[in-house]
Amino acid sequence: MLEPISISLSSLNMDLLIPMAVLAFGALCIICIDIFTKNLTKSFYVAFTLLFLFLDFTALISIKGPDRGFFNVLLVDGISVLGQGIILITSALFILTVLSNKPFKEFKKAEYYAIFLFMIVGFQFMVASDNLILIFLGLETASLSLYALIAMHNRDKAFEAAIKYFTMGALASGFFAMASLIFYTLTGSIELSTISKVLVANSFSPGLLILAGVSFMLIALGFKLSIVPVHTWLPDVYEGSSAPLAGYIAVVPKIAGLVVAVRFFDIFLAHHIMWVENILILVSVITMTLANITALVQEDVKRMLAFSSIAHAGFVLTAIMVGNTQAYSAIFLYWILFMFTNMGAFTMLWIARHKRNLWDSRYQHPFVKFSGMAKVAPMMATIFGLFMFTLAGMPPFSVFWGKLYVLGTVVNSGHEGLAVIMVINSAIAVYYYMKLMVYMFLKEPITEDGNIYEANMTVSLKLIVGATIIFTITASLFVEPILNLITRLIGTSSI
Repeated sequence: MLEPISISLSSLNMDLLIPMAVLAFGALCIICIDIFTKNLTKSFYVAFTLLFLFLDFTALISIKGPDRGFFNVLLVDGISVLGQGIILITSALFILTVLSNKPFKEFKKAEYYAIFLFMIVGFQFMVASDNLILIFLGLETASLSLYALIAMHNRDKAFEAAIKYFTMGALASGFFAMASLIFYTLTGSIELSTISKVLVANSFSPGLLILAGVSFMLIALGFKLSIVPVHTWLPDVYEGSSAPLAGYIAVVPKIAGLVVAVRFFDIFLAHHIMWVENILILVSVITMTLANITALVQEDVKRMLAFSSIAHAGFVLTAIMVGNTQAYSAIFLYWILFMFTNMGAFTMLWIARHKRNLWDSRYQHPFVKFSGMAKVAPMMATIFGLFMFTLAGMPPFSVFWGKLYVLGTVVNSGHEGLAVIMVINSAIAVYYYMKLMVYMFLKEPITEDGNIYEANMTVSLKLIVGATIIFTITASLFVEPILNLITRLIGTSSI
């Protein structure tokens, strides 16, 4: 006969669930509102979504961690708070881009906002746990929602992008499940902290099974981090998505993957398992080099930025290999600085978006579209140019400080050769960013109407561009306090 189990509510520490519960409740409210009241404007849904994002963020920073909760599967520590913070800020920037000038059908549907909130809940669960099952559930919730958001753009390219992203996600889920199965077989646990203790006690043997488990996990996370060779379809996903959603995909799934990767690979790097370190070095070098070389030959700015984001992910992956507090601080500093610049650049593409492709039968934003832009829309060209300078890592703009800190971390760890490769890759990246500058400032205009580059402009898009460009230019004033905050939070983490 089964004995009753008594669990006190206080022992579950339900406070840690509040941030995710807030957004889930918000999503359900949107669905209910849509049932009873039709024809609400997209402005209402944007304001409603922003309200719940704000409540979520308030609940998150109110948590006194580090702490565990809900049968110990939730882990809210410094890394978790940083990851969730980046996700929520990026989400708030993204949802404002919905208020565009051109009418797009997906933004009129309440389902779009409900699915968007459910997606964020999934990403939050991914970064707020070291339990492989909960991470998997978070991964699936976020991925399935993201496929739907991509497909709702309602174009042939969007459907193709959604199908390709779904296929990539299905493969990632399969590899994640196989890796989890191997580590459960070896350790009898699905919690990374317990897996670490058992592997250390067994001196990381049997080696072949652990190698298989690490390889499967690297491939699974590689789909989210867009590392080579599993990045193949990602530029097509960017091309089929709306520009803001492409910018969102370049930031949020990657930070969720980075947090999980930090927790997982720290098991091995903290004990100086050299073959894991060597695999990470090889993957990061191939990822940034191949992505940078491929970006050189792109004809479309959005695809160029897609390969650029893959190269940035490879650059940051080197810090995971170092595996100490300075390195983990470098990851989050880099990604915060990159997030603002990247969202600003994609918002600029969104502002220049038309319902139909005017310059190329396939691409929305071919390089030729921006020919002579500086002569007919000088302010737009200057802002876009500043974003390109920043992504290239030019001082004193924001991403420069992130690159400098990651490079310093790699050099301090004794990997001078890797640092040289990273510098060479940064030099290669300058070429394709400057290619757009050449088109904007040195080519003759293809139109005398500068308004054509502001077709989708609204006040909210101006606010996003204004906020991101100010942060990008003045980032040197904020780098030290941001880094101090990150280091303090990393110090409270379980790694």
